[in-house]
Amino acid sequence: MKHFKSISELHRENGFQPPSNPLIGLIKCGQLRTCSLSNAEFTSDFYAIGFKKLKSGVIRYGRTKYDHDHGSMSFFKPRQVIELRDVELHEDGFLIFFHEDILNGYPLYHEIKKYSYFDYETNEALHLSAKEEQIIWELYNKIETEYNNNPDEYSRDIILTHIDSILKYSQRFYKRQFINRTDLSGKIVSRFNDMLTHYVEDGHLKTIGLPTVKYVAAELNISGRYLSDLLKQETGKTALELIHIFLMTEAKNMLLASDNTVSEIAYNLGFENPPYFSRLFKKEVGISPNLFKKQVLN
Repeated sequence: MKHFKSISELHRENGFQPPSNPLIGLIKCGQLRTCSLSNAEFTSDFYAIGFKKLKSGVIRYGRTKYDHDHGSMSFFKPRQVIELRDVELHEDGFLIFFHEDILNGYPLYHEIKKYSYFDYETNEALHLSAKEEQIIWELYNKIETEYNNNPDEYSRDIILTHIDSILKYSQRFYKRQFINRTDLSGKIVSRFNDMLTHYVEDGHLKTIGLPTVKYVAAELNISGRYLSDLLKQETGKTALELIHIFLMTEAKNMLLASDNTVSEIAYNLGFENPPYFSRLFKKEVGISPNLFKKQVLN
């Protein structure tokens, strides 16, 4: 698999003009033109932001194809597997590449790690309204203008400021998307709860151990970060928090329905460390398992 250490190398490999800045690459894709990179899987040392209305082709991030039925944005992080193969667009699109080194010494170095959509690895790309598209294009055009000017001491600051604005707007737009696509969100929440119920009923607590966010997300065919963000929007709790609540509900039932010790119940629930189970129970319920059983039975 090809790994690009520099943006110049990526441009050269794909027949693009050399980048004006070795740490930033801009590729504007014209209407009904292909916009492919390498036509094979690759990794790189840089972030990428893409906007496109896909007519045909494949865009894959990690192991999952992006959902590009409408105008949408994609976000890629360094050293993640990417594939853009035979991509043909309905309208103009763009790709922004920026090497991770350009963030050194800037607030965005830390801020970018807070944008969980870089970790979605999911078929849920960001779908934009016409008004949102206009905002993103205006920011891209500002980046392009600055990129093509003679660079000076302010160029890097200005470009990174506009990139940061794109990321902040994207965070806002994703929250809107969670709200607007309530049918999908509701189905995921229901399937999440059903998954946990079947996990217990099928005896996986003993054979596999505690259910993890990664396991449940894989069964739902979405990423752990996307699942947590979606559940947070719908329920106010992350996926891990909801798993803990579910397990403690099971624990309360076991404490009252059997004569098993706290340690035995912990092991039956998949906890290898009974003291950790007791701490988690107290955190979620407010009292220790033994005290809970004593108070309810008395």
